Amino acid sequence: MRQGLRNVWYLGLKELRSLRHDRAMLVLIAFAFTLAIYSAATGAPETLQRAPLAVVDEDHSALSMRLREAFGPPYFLPPPVISLRDVDPAMDAGRYTFVLDLPRHLQRDLLGERAPTLQLSVDATRMTQAFTGGAYVQAICQAEIAEFLQRHRSGDAQAGALARLVLRNRFNPTLTPSWFGAVAELINNVTMLGIVLTGAAWLREREHGSLEHLLAMPLSPLEIMAAKVWSMGLVVLLGCCASLWLIVHLLIGLPLPSTTWVFVLGAALQMFAVTSLGIFLATMARSMPQMGLLLIMVLLPLEMLSGASTPRESMPEAVRLLMLAAPTTHFVSLSQATLFRGAGLAEVWPQLLAIAGIGAGFFGIALTRLRRAIGAMA
Repeated sequence: MRQGLRNVWYLGLKELRSLRHDRAMLVLIAFAFTLAIYSAATGAPETLQRAPLAVVDEDHSALSMRLREAFGPPYFLPPPVISLRDVDPAMDAGRYTFVLDLPRHLQRDLLGERAPTLQLSVDATRMTQAFTGGAYVQAICQAEIAEFLQRHRSGDAQAGALARLVLRNRFNPTLTPSWFGAVAELINNVTMLGIVLTGAAWLREREHGSLEHLLAMPLSPLEIMAAKVWSMGLVVLLGCCASLWLIVHLLIGLPLPSTTWVFVLGAALQMFAVTSLGIFLATMARSMPQMGLLLIMVLLPLEMLSGASTPRESMPEAVRLLMLAAPTTHFVSLSQATLFRGAGLAEVWPQLLAIAGIGAGFFGIALTRLRRAIGAMA
């Protein structure tokens, strides 16, 4: 037993030395835990940000001026006032994504309890802004018009005071989208690197011919696999912790709760599961290009259907049940509970047990496959 643990230890150190000389993998690790997370968190925000909008003011009233002043940073750029004949040329040239037309007699019709129509022209070729921007413009206009009318109609003001909705946002009071993007990208990169590093470590042995030397030594497949799992898992886990503190916390600004150690524990179990999966995929591939094709088939479902990118509630029931067999699904739930809501071990122990059980299953399957592969090579 003691000799087996020593073999696993020294074989793991050998894997770390091999990784130290693999510059491509080192660059991939550094990029995945720094620039990839920061760009994913800040590059494509889910909320509207600095969208170009112009206003056609045909009313020139106090209400139209109030509506023009309501649009500005951070959602919109300060809106210029253009004439009606300049709308089509400006949108054809791509200068504005939105053009809001305030019709004549807008204020008079509203005070006279008539229903005027405001026209919003949208450049739908800018899909991200066009998809959400219309709702922003509608909400801002409705809020400003409602407040304006309450000051001029005492009955409406009294009716509005009878029931008032007060919103209180917990866990993310400012609704900062970069917090969620950073954590989702961190989870995806942890899964990706855990599979890639262990798979590359096994294929590196085959391509360099060092696997035959291992087979000639008194080593069991369990020792060979355990060494790769602990060494590559440790590298990814340390990178995850460093990225969580330096990039997600200090640079992006996500506050870390006191129960962050539960997330680290879950990440360690996730490493156990995905590194075992990486060895299983490596035993099925004969080269790194084949390994890359297998990664596409595995990583895309794990990232898209685990709940990090798309809420699981919006998925079909069959997909949700199928993805319960993936460790990433439980790791995403654990990460969101611990990092966003400050959940402790008492709340997330089912996810920890699920990850450990799935990891043990992957480890057993990968070990069986590894023994067959080594037996065929011998």
